[in-house]
Formats: sequence, C-alpha cells, structure tokens
Amino acid sequence: MSAPEATALPLIDIARFRDPAERDAVLVELRRAAHEVGFFYVVGHGVPEALTDGMFEVARRFFALPVEDRLAIENVRSPQFRGYTRTGHEYTGGTPDWREQIDIGPERAVEDLGPGDPPWRRLIGPNQWPAALPELRETTLAWQAEALRVSREVLRALAAALGQDEGYFDAWFDEEAATHVKVVRYPGRPSAESEQGVGAHKDYGYLALLQQDTVGGLQVQAADGGWIDATPVPGSFVVNIGEMLEIATGGYLTATRHRVVSPPAGVQRYSVPFFLGPRLDAVVEPLELPADLAAAARGVSQDADNPLLAAYGENALVGWLRSHPEVARRWWGDVLAERG
Repeated sequence: MSAPEATALPLIDIARFRDPAERDAVLVELRRAAHEVGFFYVVGHGVPEALTDGMFEVARRFFALPVEDRLAIENVRSPQFRGYTRTGHEYTGGTPDWREQIDIGPERAVEDLGPGDPPWRRLIGPNQWPAALPELRETTLAWQAEALRVSREVLRALAAALGQDEGYFDAWFDEEAATHVKVVRYPGRPSAESEQGVGAHKDYGYLALLQQDTVGGLQVQAADGGWIDATPVPGSFVVNIGEMLEIATGGYLTATRHRVVSPPAGVQRYSVPFFLGPRLDAVVEPLELPADLAAAARGVSQDADNPLLAAYGENALVGWLRSHPEVARRWWGDVLAERG
C-alpha cells in the first residue's frame, strides 16, 4: 500500500476498516482525527468517479439555467425549506452567505398533523425538482445514496473506535432518517472585503460529508483560533463531526467550527455537502465510553448563540428557521410568534 498523501487535515483510508489486518490501526487513526480535529479526508470509499464527476456536471448545468427556471423551484415555495436559494438569501451568524444552492432531503409525503404534534414534523415533505433539468433528480438521488453509504460506514467505524458495537447508531438511521444534500455554487466575491461564502458554524447532525471541486475555500478552525485550509484532495471526501456526536460523547468528539471563503472575482466554486441526520424524533443519549476516553472528554460546548439540543428534530428546526428567514416568515409564522 502506498504512503498516504501529506495533508493539513488527517487522511483516512476507510477501505482499511474492511481489512481485518488493518482495522485496529485505522480505528486508532480515526479516533485521533475525530477527537483532536473533528475534520478529516476519507479515501477508499468506493464511490465511482463517473458519479462524482456527473454530480458536478448537473450542478453546473442547473446554475447555468435562466434565472426563471431556477426560481421555479425557489425554496420560499416549500414549507420544508427545499429547493433553490438565491445568492445572499441564506444566513449564517446573522450575515448573508455569498452562494446559491439547492436543498434536497428525503422524498416523503407531507404528514397529516394535529395541534399536539411537535412543529418539527412539518419538516417532512417532498423535494422540488427543476422541470428544465430532469437529469438533476436522478443523478442527485444516486449520489445521495452513495454519500449515505459512505457516511454510515464512517459512523460504524467511529462507533467501533469509541469502544462500542459498530452497529450502535444504526437504529436512528432507517428509512425515516433526516438526511440532507446541498448542491452549491459559490460565485466570485463581489468586493475584496466581502469574503463570506459561508460564515463560521458547526453542523448539527451526526456527520457531514463534502465533495468539493479543485478551487478550495473551505477552512477549519484550529484549537488556537487560526484557520486551516481544507485543500482539495483528488478522489476524497471531507468528513466532519456534527453536534449530535459531540453531545453523545460528552465532548470527546469535536464538532469543529468551519467556514468557506469566497473565491476571487471571476472564479466559481462548486461543492456538494451531505448531512447525516438521524430520524427527526431521535434524542441523543450519552455513550458509555471506555474509561480512558471518558477521562479525555471535554464536555459539550456552551455557546449562548448556539445551544446544543439533544432532541434532533428541535435542533434541526432551530437551524432552518435561523438560516432561512424568508421561508420562516412565509410558512412558520405561528412558530415564530410562539417563540417570540
């Protein structure tokens, strides 16, 4: 086996998890990466290059469509926050992000809900797909299925690395799991001072998996507060720990802040992140970690502007309402009024 490429972030060959002779060694590497950094590259995943290339091809074709074709599936038409978001209409940290995107979730029917049902159940529903580019649906759903497979394999490896049965988390990831894909285009920055492609944040699911192009721009916050470039590595995905795993491990695993810096003027960046969320009714329970790992747990982050909630559906709803205020005002006014 050739030596792994030197990278600023750890690089994990997940194929070694399937090799009895390599399994223990790669679990040590994965545990260290998830504990110390919270971000790492994954190779050896088995996703066909034709599919990853095809995903970027349909993304480019969608964002090249006339604006009226993109706006035909604008997310303000969807109570589930699905569909197209124009540049500057999603917010991170109260500031608009400089990107346009499509949000895609599980294909499910809207539920018939009563007054006693939790509001987050209204997040369940269908996607919007562009009539002008029917190929987007087929390619995205095929890519989503592969991203789910890889993410779940990484999650099983993490469970084993934490001293658990590798199927420990499986119960929350059935056909009702709240997975989520974004297909994203970052235009060049409008001015030298405007560099927020996406503001600094943490992801609130279990794991996030990112396919990025060759342009770069993703940065990961280091322990000293500086920023590490997640330089694109051909054939890899970038994987990061989400807040649900930080809660489950009492802070042994790190949900790390990260951001995207806009490309220079005249340059475009494309990326496709996948978020591994559990069922919306999942409530995170603390893991019983081995004593040596438990002793190294740092506790769950305390941030008044971003409290971490163990109930996943509520955590997800808070995130959507905060990041898409136009959709929230149109479809969620009753919930906003109740919460003041």
